[in-house]
Amino acid sequence: MNKYTKPTGSYISYMSNLVKENGGINLAQGIPGFMPPKELLDILASLAYEPVHQYAPGTGNKSLKEELVKHYSEQCNFATEDFLITNGGTEAITIIYTYLMSILPENFTTLAFSPVYEVYNNIPYIYNKKFTSFSFESDGSIDFCAFRKCIKKNNVKIVFINTPGNPYGRFWTKEEFDTIIKMAHEENFYIILDAVYNELYFNEKPFIPTNKLDKKIFYTNSFSKLLSVTGWRIGYLIASNEHMKKIQQIHDYIGLCSPSILQEALARYLKISNFGYSYINELRTKLHNSFNILKPELEQLGFEIPETKGGYFIWAKLPKQYSDSFDFAMELYEKEKLAVIPGVHFSKDCNNYIRINIARDITDINNAIERLRAFCL
Repeated sequence: MNKYTKPTGSYISYMSNLVKENGGINLAQGIPGFMPPKELLDILASLAYEPVHQYAPGTGNKSLKEELVKHYSEQCNFATEDFLITNGGTEAITIIYTYLMSILPENFTTLAFSPVYEVYNNIPYIYNKKFTSFSFESDGSIDFCAFRKCIKKNNVKIVFINTPGNPYGRFWTKEEFDTIIKMAHEENFYIILDAVYNELYFNEKPFIPTNKLDKKIFYTNSFSKLLSVTGWRIGYLIASNEHMKKIQQIHDYIGLCSPSILQEALARYLKISNFGYSYINELRTKLHNSFNILKPELEQLGFEIPETKGGYFIWAKLPKQYSDSFDFAMELYEKEKLAVIPGVHFSKDCNNYIRINIARDITDINNAIERLRAFCL
């Protein structure tokens, strides 16, 4: 029996709201502890008296989409029509899911890899659709024979993939993508690829299969984490012509358009900054430094950290003396005012893990270490 009453909604919102209401260090929600690029803010300020305050085109700011075309030009010969600007990455995922429901048989199952980011299992829940998860092997690999059996047994028609992962910062390899894309055609399922953390790697950039538009893959991304503008809610998706027209129509009624002034500010900034190269490179360094500082400290306290190659988070297995991640997280906040996310939120099989946001100023990271020591020792 749990010592604390569990929330009925998102644990991420719940833990983050505790800090907002009562103070402390928020390493729960994936909120960056950094200001956006100064050049971007200067551009935003300069736009205040320009005529950019009415509805943007529903498909997105043309200049912003042109910058995206240039950014992906080394990987694929995209056109602006292949992109749809959305209200954050979450809307991109939601409208793809809504569209797929209209072309799939009524009784299908959605799958994501465990530990599961909360959007992937809750969107099916909202639409009263079935959901199942599939676990990586203990070494982080994928048993594709077992995966195929799971697909067939559960009538899986939508598979979510994120790389680097959230909460577990695992990369998908090219070979793994080749295997699952081939399987998607053989078993007739669709892949929604969430690449929000794709540019936030520690050393080697992860492979993303954007070398061509495959009718079985939908690609989503966002500027939120990349440029520390989570409150701007500007994301995008890429889809083949076969799907895009109907997805755009759904977007007209669900999202209509993303904020006009913010799209224009992003377009102008990306054009003069080589797609934010300098800022993003600095952000990668900050994330890697925080990871390298926090990981050994956690290990000294008895935590176990799986191989992590990028992203915003540390996925940490609790020391052996702790068996319930929710009680651990609540007691940690109650005693030390340090908020993390209990692993049970991402899977019932991960009740001995916690997720820690490392996208914070180094002062917050060091303060968090002191509070973890005080709590665990």
